[in-house]
Amino acid sequence: MSRKFPGRLQAWAAAFATVLAVTASTAAAPAAAPPGDIPPDIAAIMAKPPYEHAQWALLEIDPATGQTFHSQFPDQFFTAGSTTKLVTISGSRHTVGPDHRFTTPVHAIGTRDGATLHGNLAMVAQGDLTMGGRTRPDGTVDYVPIDHTYANDLPGATLTPEDPLAGLDQIAQQVRDAGITAVDGDVVVDPRIFTPPALDPQPTPLIINDNLIDLLTTPTTEGRPAQLSWRPQVAPYQVTSEVTTGPAGSTTAINVTTSPDGTRITLTGSIAADAQPALKVSHVQDPNAFGRTALIEALGRAGVTVSAPPTGANPDGTLPASYDDDPQVAAYVSPPYEQYAKLILKVSHNLGANLALCNMAVARGSKDCSDGFAIERDFLSGTAGVDPGQFQLVDGRGEPADKVTPEGISQILAYWLRTPEADEFRYSLPILGVDGTGALSCTHDCPAKGKVFAKPGTVIGADDLNQRLAVGAQGLGGYLVTDDGCLHIFYVMVNGASTPDIQSFLEVNQDVNTIAALLQEHASATRAALLHH
Repeated sequence: MSRKFPGRLQAWAAAFATVLAVTASTAAAPAAAPPGDIPPDIAAIMAKPPYEHAQWALLEIDPATGQTFHSQFPDQFFTAGSTTKLVTISGSRHTVGPDHRFTTPVHAIGTRDGATLHGNLAMVAQGDLTMGGRTRPDGTVDYVPIDHTYANDLPGATLTPEDPLAGLDQIAQQVRDAGITAVDGDVVVDPRIFTPPALDPQPTPLIINDNLIDLLTTPTTEGRPAQLSWRPQVAPYQVTSEVTTGPAGSTTAINVTTSPDGTRITLTGSIAADAQPALKVSHVQDPNAFGRTALIEALGRAGVTVSAPPTGANPDGTLPASYDDDPQVAAYVSPPYEQYAKLILKVSHNLGANLALCNMAVARGSKDCSDGFAIERDFLSGTAGVDPGQFQLVDGRGEPADKVTPEGISQILAYWLRTPEADEFRYSLPILGVDGTGALSCTHDCPAKGKVFAKPGTVIGADDLNQRLAVGAQGLGGYLVTDDGCLHIFYVMVNGASTPDIQSFLEVNQDVNTIAALLQEHASATRAALLHH
């Protein structure tokens, strides 16, 4: 999802929580439509007032037979939004490898005197997206329908229950198990694996909790201060809440301000007494310094003391040219990359998608994340057999400048069906009515529930001239499965819609979801009619 939300849009977004029910169901089951035609119920959606000046793309193909069921502007560029991630993650999944695990080692630099290290501990960052902060006990990566990375843009974001500092705690315990109880020196984060690119959000070699501080406000009794919890609690970060509990049914409005360095965070505003807990986030401005302090504190919890002050800049100027003479005393090993790819696609994880460019570059021996584009291009043309000219990309996540053709996306989706990872890739996409960003739609009275596997894409911003919302893009790309198990590839996208407010935008989102559900129902009806005759 790409979004530009000034204050006016944030106020509109406050209505989001009250209109989720709009996205819960779809139209009644349709009759079968002749192949090649756009069914009347879908055409009626495309003709609604928000789309008066918009352009719709629609492509549906049976990859087993090559039959095209619907085709509208398949070779035209469309602003892609986060359907761009289908391109990015296809490239990174192939290049990095679905079974690849990131190993973040810690080296002891200096000399040992019994349990004391005279020197430094160096944690060598590897571009691990979660560092254990979302890993379930079974080794999979956790996610929720509205990720915390969207908490400042949309109400309803929630947290996974896992400890964001879990990976650092594992490292600290390993250091203690290696016989070190005191470090007469410092802890250093080595960030040299790649140079952080000028992307938004910016991927960094070390990422703890998506480089965010989570701020959860829970109402108490009307007129009383609201309850605040925040994580991860790492020095020198301090959080102050001045949020009060308002009357039941009142508007919840919480603002977050920070000191110039981001370490002093203040929440103001109010939360309705009958509201669900409201999540906001604040950005970590120096991930290396944050990670250094977090590791020092984790070492303390494990019984390892560090003589250096725990807060301050990361002293990466002290790092050696190599670690050939410095023993490894700990390492955090990530879940396999297919779990990260799944997370990125399920929740539309923008940081992870941009990081994927860096992961690809590193996998090919480069520190320049922009080299990820050339690697992605080689994957498209050399491996997937897709013309790279069908895409225009400036990042990994789906900026407004990113463009795709429906045919290009369909060819990528078809590529995965030719691989042993076909089912794994399909199930990594949000499932309509079931999980990821698809969980909020098609939840009841929806025959297509659980049968549409598709990545959504959104570009939304303010139309200040007309005091409206400009919906640059809203779409879905993925697979649908008919009732008898036949799999189709589809892509539906609208560019240039216009809505007066956030509730009307949600109706645009629902229109796209409804079209996807109707495609599944039409395909099932067509199959049933053919089998009947």
